[in-house]
Amino acid sequence: MFNDTKNLARVFATFCYPNFEAKAVFATKSRLTLIRDCPGNVFCRPFSFSYSQIPTPHQSLVEVQRHRPQAFEFRNIKLAHSRVLTRSLTKRTNWGSKKRQRNPKLYNWMSDNFQVMATEEQQKILDPLRLAVKEQGELVSKLKADNADAVTIKAAVTDLKARIKALELKELEFEPKEEKFDRLKMEDLLKQKFFYDIAFSIYGGIAGQYDFGPMGCALKTNIINEWRKFFVLEENMLEVDTSCLTPEPVLVASGHVEKFADYMVKDLKNGECFRVDHLLESLLEKFIAGTKNQAEIAEAQQFINQLDNMTKDDFQQVITKYNFKSPLTGNDLSEPIEFNLMFSTSIGPAGTVKGFLRPETAQGIFVNFKRLLEFNGGKLPFAGAQIGKAFRNEISPRSGLIRVREFEMAEIEHFVDPNDKSHPKFASLADTELPLLSACDQMAGKPLVKLSVGKAVQQGLIANETLGYFMTRTYLFFQHIGIDMSKVRFRQHMSNEMAHYACDCWDAECKTSYGWIECVGHADRSAYDLTKHTESTNVKLVAEKKLAEPKTLQVVECLPNKAKVGKVFKQDAKAITTHLSQLSNSQALELNEKLQANSSVSLNINGKELELTSDMVTVKQYEKTVHVEEYIPSVIEPSFGIGRVMYSLFEHSFNERDGDEQRTYLSLPASVAPYKCSVLPLSNNPEFAPFTKQIADGLRRLNVSHKVDESSGSIGRRYARTDQIAIPFAITIDFDTLAQPHTVTLRERDSLSQVRAPVDQIPNIVESLANGSLLWSEVMERYPKFEQQQAAK
Repeated sequence: MFNDTKNLARVFATFCYPNFEAKAVFATKSRLTLIRDCPGNVFCRPFSFSYSQIPTPHQSLVEVQRHRPQAFEFRNIKLAHSRVLTRSLTKRTNWGSKKRQRNPKLYNWMSDNFQVMATEEQQKILDPLRLAVKEQGELVSKLKADNADAVTIKAAVTDLKARIKALELKELEFEPKEEKFDRLKMEDLLKQKFFYDIAFSIYGGIAGQYDFGPMGCALKTNIINEWRKFFVLEENMLEVDTSCLTPEPVLVASGHVEKFADYMVKDLKNGECFRVDHLLESLLEKFIAGTKNQAEIAEAQQFINQLDNMTKDDFQQVITKYNFKSPLTGNDLSEPIEFNLMFSTSIGPAGTVKGFLRPETAQGIFVNFKRLLEFNGGKLPFAGAQIGKAFRNEISPRSGLIRVREFEMAEIEHFVDPNDKSHPKFASLADTELPLLSACDQMAGKPLVKLSVGKAVQQGLIANETLGYFMTRTYLFFQHIGIDMSKVRFRQHMSNEMAHYACDCWDAECKTSYGWIECVGHADRSAYDLTKHTESTNVKLVAEKKLAEPKTLQVVECLPNKAKVGKVFKQDAKAITTHLSQLSNSQALELNEKLQANSSVSLNINGKELELTSDMVTVKQYEKTVHVEEYIPSVIEPSFGIGRVMYSLFEHSFNERDGDEQRTYLSLPASVAPYKCSVLPLSNNPEFAPFTKQIADGLRRLNVSHKVDESSGSIGRRYARTDQIAIPFAITIDFDTLAQPHTVTLRERDSLSQVRAPVDQIPNIVESLANGSLLWSEVMERYPKFEQQQAAK
């Protein structure tokens, strides 16, 4: 295809300037001429240029970069656009001047095959930043190896994160600018078609809460259904649906009551609350925009980079230094205070049982582990799954569906033997390449790399096969539902941001207009949760495995005299009995020695000093032969935020028709699209009604969601309306349908191509297209292409 200069020129013109709608491209031996298709037959001057203005396949990249502003690599062919060509091709006529003109998209022609090459000047700027990140990363590693004090390490890590952020910002600055994404236009479309809107809007709305309309509800349901098929059914998971109301002791054991908090500040006069890191980021950015002092700008930017790692005192220091006030009233702000992000409530009419709306669905699976293990025949590994609502009382929710107070989660808790975290299906996916940004590469200032998951596990980059397996399945699921895979990466948690109980964590992040956002968290949670719930309830949440050979154990038990203990200690008797049952062999022997020496022993139980005498406790020693071994399983957890996945999908599928910025549409795959097809009679001719009913009934019998649009208006306008709500296929009943054999047109949304197919076959065709068993390219091969509608009769 690219063997001669003529074809090279055609490719260059077509891909470099998509906004230049060429009606025809004429190539001669010396020049290339493009004729533009103008509306209303208005004359448009053709653009002509010589092949000398295009780099040949043999030009070196250095030569191209020296003479032209940007260079690209397509396979082994070096291409670039010249200044002369840019000036000529980006000229516009005055027609349609009331429409906003887009900047031509010059760089991302084919994202899978083209790679933007940084210039030498840009590399000179980036290299010192990368070196600074690498040096600080090595310092952090050295401090940890030398067991330096926590304060020193924290300061070094904060500096490291600031350097990483500075590097990322500079790299982002040097990236070729994408055709500007109009988020407001997309959000207007979503609200207009009622995919979602702010909740209780007629009362002024509530920040961080959204209502999903028919389209949004159908899309979310379809994503969840695909998730259930992709994970629950494929992996034979055990799905549960547990209560949203969670008693306080459960979340005390899990650590949420103590640690699930953010810092906030209050307006001292009206009580308005602000999340302090978000507020300071906004106020510091405003300060930077209003000053020209470079030292002040650098200092303020450094504070912004360090916000994620600031303590209460650090936040207060920034507020004091800049004398920040409430942005709404100008009133003074309080000192930062911790705010627990869980919604608290009282369970029951008396209000004596304190509870919370669950902040995650995972705890409902953990507390039912014993029942799930029994249901699974006592065998490991197995996975529990849950789809449901979670609640977090965000201080200042923002960014649309990305940070909300009520959201849908889909979580998996895969229980495995802590000494064997292999996965039986891992080999089938081991060659799949994932875009990985490891903690080490972040510390060294390096970009992400594409590496097969098999090699990543083999090299120890990903902790184990099960974690790698679920990361790969997530990657394939994203691909299945239509996420732009060039905007997906897996970022490993650095040691300072990883949960204290986790062995390894990787976030699947999607790039949006808000930046990189976490959509799925993958964590090896070790045995933390089951251990904590076991300690809190004294119920063993353990599994058993058969030993290769029987084992003889020395057992030491403390047997309380329940009658004597109950009579003396009354309400404390149960706590004493529980304490004695949890003593290890060495602790029980030590207790026995004290009782024999002093006839009594003092125990501190729940903050009380209780004295036991020798007649209250009997210590028994014996040998026990066991054939099985008990252990607390480890947990591998993929946790999906459905709302964030939905939002990423909205941005990645939002498009504008070439040549008409007002014709926007969503290119959602048929598998998740709210409606699979529309049925459109060409006019209100009563002869069309039987065919409309026949097709609609056929689709209904096959459980294919569809929308019948019999409204007035041209067929083009109705196509546009169906495109806006992401309907992938449209069936049009026209005057040719009335003739034998009865046929209709079937239109595909993205390519706009159409075929003619028999009425009685059309429901089955659409069903096969919707479930993925039939491709549109196959339909194009089987049925005649539709060229022109018959004139209205």
